[in-house]
Amino acid sequence: MTKIVNHWIGGKTVEGASGNFGPVTDPATGAVTTKVAFASVEEVDAAVAAAKDAYTTWGTSSLAKRTTILFKFRALLEANRDAIAELITAEHGKVHSDALGEVARGLEIVDLACGITVQLKGELSTEVASRVDVASIRQPLGVVAGITPFNFPAMVPMWMFPIAVATGNTFVLKPSEKDPSASLKIAELLAEAGLPDGVFNVVHGDKVAVDRLLEHPDVKAVSFVGSTPIARYIHTTASANGKRVQALGGAKNHMLVLPDADLDAAADAAVSAAYGSAGERCMAISAVVAVGSIGDELVEKIRERAEKIKIGPGNDPTSEMGPLITKVHRDKVASYVTGAAAEGAEVVLDGTGYTVEGFEDGHWIGISLLDKVPTSAKAYTDEIFGPVLCVLRVDTYDEGVALINSSPFGNGTAIFTRDGGAARRFQLEIEAGMVGVNVPIPVPVGYHSFGGWKDSLFGDHHIYGNDGTHFYTRGKVVTTRWPDPADAPTGVDLGFPRNH
Repeated sequence: MTKIVNHWIGGKTVEGASGNFGPVTDPATGAVTTKVAFASVEEVDAAVAAAKDAYTTWGTSSLAKRTTILFKFRALLEANRDAIAELITAEHGKVHSDALGEVARGLEIVDLACGITVQLKGELSTEVASRVDVASIRQPLGVVAGITPFNFPAMVPMWMFPIAVATGNTFVLKPSEKDPSASLKIAELLAEAGLPDGVFNVVHGDKVAVDRLLEHPDVKAVSFVGSTPIARYIHTTASANGKRVQALGGAKNHMLVLPDADLDAAADAAVSAAYGSAGERCMAISAVVAVGSIGDELVEKIRERAEKIKIGPGNDPTSEMGPLITKVHRDKVASYVTGAAAEGAEVVLDGTGYTVEGFEDGHWIGISLLDKVPTSAKAYTDEIFGPVLCVLRVDTYDEGVALINSSPFGNGTAIFTRDGGAARRFQLEIEAGMVGVNVPIPVPVGYHSFGGWKDSLFGDHHIYGNDGTHFYTRGKVVTTRWPDPADAPTGVDLGFPRNH
């Protein structure tokens, strides 16, 4: 019997009423294992209404109450991390260790939310004029929404809702329809932790659900992570409807390797950053820029390591890389490799014919490595979102920086070098929001914010960290003047001496 994933509205499971469902496959077998209900406009409205109703009390609840619930949720999340990882592997395909890592990074933001009291402290200036004080405070927005991608079905929602609810907002999540089960498990854990009904809601669906959230007058802010074209659409549409928006888009992350770098360390980093999670992450290194004469040696070291990666089902403990999310996506990724030679690249490793014995219908693709890739090739210009690594050659540091800065994306980048002066120049000159120095995937820890530049981010705020707190709250300044009790009208004696 096929499993059905329904919505979570007002603190309970609500069966889909639209009659529309989407398939969820096991990427390792290609079999449809689950159907997910797609919300109608009316069902989205019901989730928003539940969140709006809950906000009347949650928005004025004490910080102590909110953080107490979040501490309980954190403990439940820790206790259920294996169960959540298993759901991720079953629907996304990533290996269990990657899924556990995803939950761990989400926990960082829950930790931040548990300590949100520090971020919400206001400011006070006394005696700005005679008996006049000015205070700055931050207050929640109301109902906010999150629209999240398939590649991190637990972590990316946890980049959003813990801070949103900790600051007093209520939340409606529209997760990816490709791997929806983790979001329902999280909803159940939040309810078990004591989160009031309606504070956290989940509606599944397609463009119908997304567009309704973008248009709904009671949704005050929208957070999004996904591809650049959709991020641009989210930002444009939600902004036109008067909403605050943070929309994180795609990437083409470069790793600049200087001639003085430790090439073994650089090769290790390139392999893990390019092929981990099958390359389905916006912070994957998809382009290595080799400076000077090191290119041949570096490519050979990468090839040696890449060929040893064991690809198989995500629930096999020996697997180091799993399948891609869907057959359509697998075929699209493969097309970049099959067309690379015609565009001038040298195909060092071609993983397009890879399959796994006993799982022939899975969405498999092997490791691919392309060398001497021209900047005009589609394998370089497009975000592939798969296990394909491009190597480009330049003669100098300056040429490498110019190449990276000419990309329309500016999500993350890295430099590998032993030269502190070169690293310092790089972090100041490079046009990207997150920079690694001998660190291939510079994803910030939870108390620093995550976000790119250029076509990798639409909106003013990065996600989580201090930017997350500011995004989910708005500032208010209160100017107060009280008469001195000693100036009370004649006949009323409050016991204050008249000494001035």
